[in-house]
Amino acid sequence: MKSRIFPFIFPLLALTLVFSSCEKKDTVPPSEALTNITSQVVAASYLQILESAVVKAKLASTLEGAGPFTVFAPTDVAFTQSGITASTIESKSELELKSLLLYHVIPAKIMASEVPAGPNAKVVTAGGDSVFVTRNSSGVFVNGIKVYQADMAATNGVIHLMSKPLIPPVGNLVEVAQANSDFSYLVAAVLRASTGATNVAEILSSGGPFTLFAPTNSAFMDAGFATINDINAADPDVLTAILTYHVVPGRVFSSDLTNDATPATANGAKVTIGVSPSGATVKGKSNESASNITAAN
Repeated sequence: MKSRIFPFIFPLLALTLVFSSCEKKDTVPPSEALTNITSQVVAASYLQILESAVVKAKLASTLEGAGPFTVFAPTDVAFTQSGITASTIESKSELELKSLLLYHVIPAKIMASEVPAGPNAKVVTAGGDSVFVTRNSSGVFVNGIKVYQADMAATNGVIHLMSKPLIPPVGNLVEVAQANSDFSYLVAAVLRASTGATNVAEILSSGGPFTLFAPTNSAFMDAGFATINDINAADPDVLTAILTYHVVPGRVFSSDLTNDATPATANGAKVTIGVSPSGATVKGKSNESASNITAAN
């Protein structure tokens, strides 16, 4: 297959590599009045969506407690740029909001200087899930998302302002793809490949960790699969070779990508990564040009 099949989404747990717009709009000085985390959130004009979510989830009293807590706090701009508005918060149930918010809370105080160098050190959240933190020369990252203002002290912990909200995991790679209509061709290809010598679906569901460079439906169409029927008629072992060329062993967030890196894929061949101020790309050995990573992490 020499057809191009790389205009893809790059999901692991469920965004962009560049956060300059948030940094310009949301940078604020640390609060001089040391209060608890809930009071800090209420007092900050740029955390109104977070405040609404905390109140509706009935977590205000929790974040007023002794703690200590670390809160990764998305600003209003960070929420809205990710499609989460005040009306979105209003439409969510208390349970849904609590799950989302507790994924942003660590039951310990972690200053930026105390974040493990990683890469991607596993930290358990207050909700029992895990986030992956990295500290390097570019800053602190959580699930590949940059902390653009750190160490806002509170009496019961610390707040780190986030460029984007963190999205709790909703399943394994196959389940995430099945839940997204943009990946219906990818799901069909995984299922068809699994009828051959390698059970790709089982490996992507239970193995790992993996990073999946996931082709969207349009990417498959551009590569010559006009319909899902074309995928279902393809040789399963050929599809396996294609799919495993889109999988890199290990958990690689956007913050881990480096320019001109050539990671080996699950089928043994390598891809070439490009990183620039405009975003990240990946190029297969038979592709004439690199393709953009349109969404990440």
